[in-house]
Amino acid sequence: MDARASPAPSGFGAGRGDDDGAFSFLSKGWREVRDSATADLRLMRARADSLRTIADREIEQLLTSASATVPSPPPPVAAGAPIAELEFVRSRIQPKISELRRQYASAARDRDLGRRVLEGWGPARARVDLSGINAIRNAIVSEADGAERWRRAAWRAEVEAVGDEGKEWEVVRMIRTSLKELERRSQTSEILGGLRGPSEFVEKFKSTLKSFNVETQGSKEVPPLDLTEIIANLVRQSEPFLDQLGVRKDLCDRVVETLYRKQNHSVSEDTSLLVNDNSSDELDLRIASVLESTGYHADDGFWTEPTKYEVSDNKRYVAIVTTASLPWMTGTAVNPLFRAAYLARGTKQDVTLVVPWLCKSDQELVYPNSMTFDSPEEQESYIRSWLEERLGFESNFKISFYPGKFSKERRSIIPAGDTSQFIPSREADIAVLEEPEHLNWYHHGNRWTDKFNHVVGVVHTNYLEYIKREKNGALQAFLVKHINNWVTRAYCDKVLRLSAATQDLPKSIVCNVHGVNPKFLKIGENITADRESGQPSFSKGAYFLGKMVWAKGYRELIDLMSKHKNDLEGFKLDVYGSGEDSQEVQSTSRKLDLSLNFYKGRDHADNSLHGYKVFINPSISDVLCTATAEALAMGKFVICAEHPSNEFFMSFPNCLTYKTSEEFVARVKEAMSREPQPLTPEQRHNLSWEAATERFMQYADLDKVLNDNVAQHGQGGSRNRRRRNVQPNLSDIMDGGLALAHRCLTGSEVLRLATGAIPSTRDYDKQHCVDMGLLPPQVQHPVYGW
Repeated sequence: MDARASPAPSGFGAGRGDDDGAFSFLSKGWREVRDSATADLRLMRARADSLRTIADREIEQLLTSASATVPSPPPPVAAGAPIAELEFVRSRIQPKISELRRQYASAARDRDLGRRVLEGWGPARARVDLSGINAIRNAIVSEADGAERWRRAAWRAEVEAVGDEGKEWEVVRMIRTSLKELERRSQTSEILGGLRGPSEFVEKFKSTLKSFNVETQGSKEVPPLDLTEIIANLVRQSEPFLDQLGVRKDLCDRVVETLYRKQNHSVSEDTSLLVNDNSSDELDLRIASVLESTGYHADDGFWTEPTKYEVSDNKRYVAIVTTASLPWMTGTAVNPLFRAAYLARGTKQDVTLVVPWLCKSDQELVYPNSMTFDSPEEQESYIRSWLEERLGFESNFKISFYPGKFSKERRSIIPAGDTSQFIPSREADIAVLEEPEHLNWYHHGNRWTDKFNHVVGVVHTNYLEYIKREKNGALQAFLVKHINNWVTRAYCDKVLRLSAATQDLPKSIVCNVHGVNPKFLKIGENITADRESGQPSFSKGAYFLGKMVWAKGYRELIDLMSKHKNDLEGFKLDVYGSGEDSQEVQSTSRKLDLSLNFYKGRDHADNSLHGYKVFINPSISDVLCTATAEALAMGKFVICAEHPSNEFFMSFPNCLTYKTSEEFVARVKEAMSREPQPLTPEQRHNLSWEAATERFMQYADLDKVLNDNVAQHGQGGSRNRRRRNVQPNLSDIMDGGLALAHRCLTGSEVLRLATGAIPSTRDYDKQHCVDMGLLPPQVQHPVYGW
């Protein structure tokens, strides 16, 4: 019979088994304590030996430099004093130091002699360099007398050292007195003979002595936290909970500022927390300094992984993960591609663009003109060729693929499996998640902020606006709104919204970090040159270009044209686009007898579109319309709604906005009756990807992160030190809890299907394994058990 199938008996008969289990548990615990103590003692002895070796090396270098400073042919007048002083160093100081070194060496071999040497120095002489001498003393005593007597000896040495601050070690006092006399005589010799060697030797020796007496940071007194500061911090830590109750963040910030400003505490400028730290949050620094003064030391948080990427060669890595790829001409395929190319021009970071790979059955549904690829390498070659035609420089970034599947209902690509696993841990430094909510709706894997040091989300799409147009849209929008809040809070450190038209997400800020293809700016320059030479700039009227689905502004366009058919008599509009709603849009236009001419979709940079003077875009579902920016770059008029999605474009004189349908008619007539203004150099720069990259680096805090060298391997640093000394953050704990709950929920196939996920997308399928050369999921993540 299998022993695992027979449970242990309960009741009285289990008494002996319980005793044996308790005894084995105590024995195991004692062995662990003993092994841990032994390892600690070995580590302390190794550190003591290392300190002694460093001290020996410093002394040897000091004596060598002293010998090197002796002038070869000294003048007769000034030669006597310096050489005599150097002879004094060799005859008096060096033997004394050599004797001290011999005592250390013999003490390491003879425990009793080591104890006598320490006792001979006495309490009054134990002042010098607590981090060196006391460490050696503690290591010797611990080896001789055991862990308990070592603790008592170390404590007694600290108390005696603090009590005798006015006394110094005999050797140091002798050397200091001799140096003062040597410095005085060397100054005299400099006046007489102009020699600089002894003076440089004195200064170097004095700086070496100062390094032996470094003041510990814990000795500085910091006032404790007051009641108002504690309340201010509690209010700030409770912001996530207050936000759920309807209390705005700006109100919480004002309360915190009012409470904190009542105090007059300031953090010392020479504290290590301010090194390489430009944070303006004084309350954080105040709390960190108090915790550091009390000796508080916190390891990594409860919800975070202890190990992350560490910079070892001053090279940083940026992974840009997006939800679409060329040849699908959508914003999340084109804009991240340009972002990767321009970020890769920097010398401080290597960039990897991570895009979805679709199996051939999905490629036929997504990519235009029935274009398909047999391998990721073939698609990568197409992407690079397309990009090189539009850039004026050679791109230098890697392209990686993750498995994805196309959702017909949502008309978007959903990741299959854990997307983060396709970024090697050795390069998991900075992550840029293009459409973070989309990437994480069904994400079941590593938490991005656990694997990466800094995670930035870039919001491209106004999902709530699209969902409201569907059946039961209000209910769906309500659920999606809270899910988006959930995943962005759990998986991002910072979120950039391209415009205020998007959902107000946690940790977010509004900034346009997109530019236009350099090709459009070149077209605009050519048009301006033609105008200056007297040639006609534009030969055509107005047009609209966009994917032909109702949500892309076609509903608004048809409503405006049908309502003011008589007011716009004689006005014709050419429409370029292809999409799922093409037939319905065109049939509706014919029924209403609108002056709309429909053409298949084409690249906005196509030569056939250069001659149009006016670009009309009535869409209010876009976040930041790329076609609008491209039309402005080509020097055209743009007529668009006065909407948060168009705020960035309103500063350009060629952008004509309207609030009502009557104003739309007025703007059309105005644009058709005059010529657009040429763009200034500043306006062209604001539309470029160079300016967009600068804005992205600034608002995503990448400037600060890339310039922060404290994450280097083997170095301490203000960022890591501050993170270890600050108190546990309630907001971080809440974010970690949300991530854990999300992982648990997305692990259930039933819940995934109930919320609209594609079946079997928790892991990638066999076809992805064949196309991408992956091991099956059950081999990559085996489940061990009985």
